[in-house]
Amino acid sequence: MSMQRRDFLKYTAASGLAVSTSSLLSACYAAPEAVQPRRVGPNDKLNVLAIGVIGSIGAHDLKQVSSHPHTHITGLCDVDSKYLERAGNTYKDAFKEKDYREVFDKHADKFDAVICATPDHTHCAIDTMALSKGKHVYGQKPLVQQLEEVSILRDMVEANPSLSTQMGNQRMQIPGRRAAVHVMKSGYLGRCKEIFVTTGSGLKGGGGYFNNRELLPAEAPPAHLDWDLWQSGVQPLIEYRPKIVPLKWRATWNYGTGGLGDWGCHLLDVIFYSFPELTSPVAVKAEVEDPPEGLFQAYKCKTVLTYNTSTDAFAGKQVKVHYRDEGQVASKQELNLPESTTPTGDKNQTAFVCEGGTLIITAGGGLQIWRDGKNEDWTKLPGMPEFAKFNHWHEWVNTALGENNPDLHWSPFPVGLKITEGSLLSVKATKYPGKELKWDSKKLEITNHAEANKTIVKRDYRKGFEPVRA
Repeated sequence: MSMQRRDFLKYTAASGLAVSTSSLLSACYAAPEAVQPRRVGPNDKLNVLAIGVIGSIGAHDLKQVSSHPHTHITGLCDVDSKYLERAGNTYKDAFKEKDYREVFDKHADKFDAVICATPDHTHCAIDTMALSKGKHVYGQKPLVQQLEEVSILRDMVEANPSLSTQMGNQRMQIPGRRAAVHVMKSGYLGRCKEIFVTTGSGLKGGGGYFNNRELLPAEAPPAHLDWDLWQSGVQPLIEYRPKIVPLKWRATWNYGTGGLGDWGCHLLDVIFYSFPELTSPVAVKAEVEDPPEGLFQAYKCKTVLTYNTSTDAFAGKQVKVHYRDEGQVASKQELNLPESTTPTGDKNQTAFVCEGGTLIITAGGGLQIWRDGKNEDWTKLPGMPEFAKFNHWHEWVNTALGENNPDLHWSPFPVGLKITEGSLLSVKATKYPGKELKWDSKKLEITNHAEANKTIVKRDYRKGFEPVRA
């Protein structure tokens, strides 16, 4: 006998260039009033569309979502016909399209939810269209690629509160990362003074995701790739060059967000869960070895984000978050640790320096708590709860099916957008190194630098590829 959905949920909780038609154009403009999602019955399945079916993580997202017993992959969309064919061999009854706009125009009645696992520059347009059509959305990180898009997507989420959203932040499954949030929220280490965040990723440290500004000669794109459609709303269009697609677009200014944007969700997340009162940064300053050049992102970045504080969880009225790439980890002096100590050497880490000690949590869940020069065993701290096992992707599905458990549904879009905003502001500030940029998120304005305000807050979109506005 098959397991009923409710029983299963309880179990898991515990354990082209051209716009083809006028209808496609109209689908991209202003959103109607909020659309209610289809009500899925207790013995029915959530029908899911995947946009970006292979790439770096699309195949894994598909595998995880489809492993939920109450999902059905009904559609596949990708600008690469080889990827579509490969995914179609697994999900044989799913329809296939290369243009996401055609999917919503022709097949919107065939799916309830959308996985968006495409390059960064396409996220906002796809996610806002899906939400405007009443579809639940699992969106890969960073949620958007432009600062203005944070506001555009946030408005769409707020206009559709009944929809389940989640950013691709699977590392919050790891008990150590949730334990770090618990310790920081408990006040065990006293008031927070400063935060240091480092990723090993970047133009040189990012492995196969980045290309160290290697710009090869232009050539004809491979026949299986619709290069014009891949560029989506970005203008001006550029000629195809190898080593940008399928993965190394992350190093580019127009399509990716560098190491800081790529890793923000796995490093900054614990900050906003520990201190939900933090909202948007009010300032950012970047220092870089080489600023953005031509098509590419900056190299070797050190940024400082400033947040206003309003609670006694912090030692001052502002807290600074130091965010760095290329493995530029904080020194022992910065971490307020004696020279005799041995903090983790992991290059992907978040460190909270507090009045009563220092907490370091790695992206992989390695947790160190330092007090009086000693590394305490966090598993033996008083009041430390048990952390239930769960599947990150399944909890998005569970929420879409009406079984929301906020203790397991980590990084819905309202939180994901906080994480994304800090990441993006760090990335964009590298264009103006050495200058502290004052940021007013409500006005979408850099208030003290007119040139920066014109160049790094928003972009103009190609007609037909604009984000949908609530």
